[in-house]
Amino acid sequence: MESFSFFDRFRNPSNRVGCRTALSAEASMDAAVKEITENLTGNYSADLAIVFASTNFASDLTRLLPLLRSRLNASHWIGCAGSGVVGTNSLGQASELEQGPALSVTLLNLPGAVINTFALDTKSLPDLDGPAHAWHEWVGIDQTQASSMLLLLDPNSLNINDLICGLDYAYPTSTTLGGIAGRHNAPHGSLFFEDKVVGGAVGCSFSGEWTLEAVVAQGCKPIGPVFEVEQVQRNVLIELSHGDIRESPVACLQRVLADLSEKERELVRHSLFLGVERKDLVLGGLGTPKAQGTFLVRNLIGVDPSNGAVAVAERLHVGQNVQFQLREAEASREEAKQLFDAIGERYLTPPLYGILMACLGRGKQLYGVSNGDVDIARKVIDDLPISGIFCNGEIGPVGGATHLHGYTACWGLLRQK
Repeated sequence: MESFSFFDRFRNPSNRVGCRTALSAEASMDAAVKEITENLTGNYSADLAIVFASTNFASDLTRLLPLLRSRLNASHWIGCAGSGVVGTNSLGQASELEQGPALSVTLLNLPGAVINTFALDTKSLPDLDGPAHAWHEWVGIDQTQASSMLLLLDPNSLNINDLICGLDYAYPTSTTLGGIAGRHNAPHGSLFFEDKVVGGAVGCSFSGEWTLEAVVAQGCKPIGPVFEVEQVQRNVLIELSHGDIRESPVACLQRVLADLSEKERELVRHSLFLGVERKDLVLGGLGTPKAQGTFLVRNLIGVDPSNGAVAVAERLHVGQNVQFQLREAEASREEAKQLFDAIGERYLTPPLYGILMACLGRGKQLYGVSNGDVDIARKVIDDLPISGIFCNGEIGPVGGATHLHGYTACWGLLRQK
């Protein structure tokens, strides 16, 4: 058996698996490009280049891809601007640069991969009730060539939720992961596609010998019991039950608060969410399908004091289970660590590369220190090359379907099948 060295991924021959990364925090974009390309130049032709830039460079973004492409060689280019940038420098140090100028470039060489990139105008989508092949033609990728997909959206894109649902419908066996790029005031989009800056949506599909595995850390811990929805109007919860007790959501929450610590009650003032159970069919014993519940964390967006009803950022139905959730740093650390531990237990070799789509509300605001999410990942997967952005919304699967999230860290781990 041929031995595997982690550092094989950084060697240059085009027939070898490769991942080269560079990160710059230079104040000017030209200086950042110079530092990046000096660290990445060489006899190296990548299959895919992934670029993330700070919105601090917004006015110069139209020059970014032509500058990089004139000095670096890659078959496909994709990326976006973000309010913060995640990257790994040439020494292998991964960082979350939440504020200020930053540029991150990753060059990937993936023998055996089938890579397709696409750019979409989201103003008009194919019919969600129409045939799947209409979506395949619109995206330009056959279903068999998308075992996983990276999806990046401009913050001004239209029909975002319909697009995510449509991709799930058209590519039901594909894992979709991504995020919404950062906002800026320049008169162009926030997405990078080949040598242009565009709006709408851009993406990249992987198939063949490579796939992106999704890890979605929602950063909350459950508080109180699981309640059943008894009355609801679209996204407004009117009555919940637990055992023989049926009450308004506000009354149920008051019962939950009575059992919390003083510190937890303080967090409730600004960090309270609702987990909405999603059922995913998995194979049980003897191949029998069974339902496996996963809670999708959603914002609470309003309260009606007259009847104790609560509006939630998700449509619900009678009989669905819900549970109040509390967002806090230690729960987020523990959840992410458990998810990465599970990854480590399943595979003998580490993933080649990790892409992180993190909410603007994470980072220092959540953990109180820098590099909270990348440090958690690297404690489990040592030396993992990482890049990404801080998003205005993160995209990843929960409960068998792809969702647009808030406050999450959505990871894509690129690995050879």
